[in-house]
Amino acid sequence: MAIQTIIVVGAGQMGSGIAQVAAQAGLKVYLRDIEQRFVDRGLSVIQRNLNRDVEKGRRTAEERDAILGRITGTLSLEPARECDMAIEAAVENFGVKAAIFRELDQLLPKESILATNTSSLPITRLAAETQRPDKVIGMHFMNPVPVMKFVEVIRGIATSDETYEAVRNLAEQMGKVTAEVKDFPGFAVNRVLLPMINEAVFCVYEGIASVADLDAAMKLGTNQPMGPLTLADFIGLDTCLAIMEVLYEGFKDPKYRPCPLLVQIVQAGYLGRKSGRGFYTYLPDGTAVPMDR
Repeated sequence: MAIQTIIVVGAGQMGSGIAQVAAQAGLKVYLRDIEQRFVDRGLSVIQRNLNRDVEKGRRTAEERDAILGRITGTLSLEPARECDMAIEAAVENFGVKAAIFRELDQLLPKESILATNTSSLPITRLAAETQRPDKVIGMHFMNPVPVMKFVEVIRGIATSDETYEAVRNLAEQMGKVTAEVKDFPGFAVNRVLLPMINEAVFCVYEGIASVADLDAAMKLGTNQPMGPLTLADFIGLDTCLAIMEVLYEGFKDPKYRPCPLLVQIVQAGYLGRKSGRGFYTYLPDGTAVPMDR
């Protein structure tokens, strides 16, 4: 099936990125959130990204304006009635996502696809909230979406071949490389990545290394572009904790137990870059000061 019009539900870091790459691929996009300030912030991030592209000569001002012209911000889910596909990119909470899925299922045309950008929650369980389980699929983009080239495509137990092929083709149209991944907790990327981050937090918690030294050791010792605690702050510590809890609950294996320090930091409201403080405190001048542990 041809996908020409989509609605992205959630205008945060991931949702705005998905809206941008979809519009760059020529799709008409509705970007929806529950408050106008969230919609406005998402649209401003997209415009800033595209302005940077123009400044660096990666695209023309006319191309930027055409892309922005294909994106419409909205507070309503009603535009889903005219969409070929919805991509949910809300907070990593099953109850929130399930409620969105049930509402979208009522609004989308019967032939339309319902995708989720969840980084760890079961696709089959979300599909069971709808009357179209064959058209439900996981489409897990990496962060930041406009930069990262990979997308995990996750089939639920009832996802049809037609749905899978349509989503894989759409991802490729967006310039992404895909991999088909089984519907297990954490899928593939986060099944490997988040336990590594969690173990790094345990190293700090147990006094094995400081935040700065642990990040330097992993960055320079394993040739990673950034240390795991810097990456955790970038992802969002609440998101990291939510994924670890999904892994722990899904496998009942103590190796996935979230580090108590990670739990404590999230409870304190230190969520990483988005809150200005996590394993690092982010100062107005761009300096990142590591936690003193």
